[in-house]
Amino acid sequence: MIDIRKLKELVRLMVENELAELDLQDQQETVTIKRGGNGPVAGAPVVYHAPAGVPARASAASGEADAGGDESRGDAGAKDTAGLVPIVSPMVGTVYLAPNPESPAYVQAGASVGPDSTVCLIEAMKVFSEIKAETSGVIERVLVTSGQAVQYGQQLFLVRPS
Repeated sequence: MIDIRKLKELVRLMVENELAELDLQDQQETVTIKRGGNGPVAGAPVVYHAPAGVPARASAASGEADAGGDESRGDAGAKDTAGLVPIVSPMVGTVYLAPNPESPAYVQAGASVGPDSTVCLIEAMKVFSEIKAETSGVIERVLVTSGQAVQYGQQLFLVRPS
């Protein structure tokens, strides 16, 4: 069970940083906190996996890659991603594409992945979570940069299934 003082501190940080949702996970517990309406609502601890079909939340301010961002392309952006499976962020945090700055990236465009392949790390509140591909195929696009803030459900990679 999470310490109530920790929970209050997390809620305070959410209010100060105007966050609507916070997902944290370590080896013993997972906590999801959502704010809405009249104030914060603390959710019960849950276990989650990165859902393969969660659509990305488009946000120009968040620096997300947007396949259809060029108005002149029209439907070309949708055709480019047809048949590709997104790997999405299961939490809010900072993405890291390599285990440390001196190491090569976990994956790059053209790399083959399996369901248990680690594709990146996401750090939240000094806790690093390995993100698995959860699908088999070839990485077609890397949609984020190392050190970038990511949101829950944001697309990180596009995979051509094998």
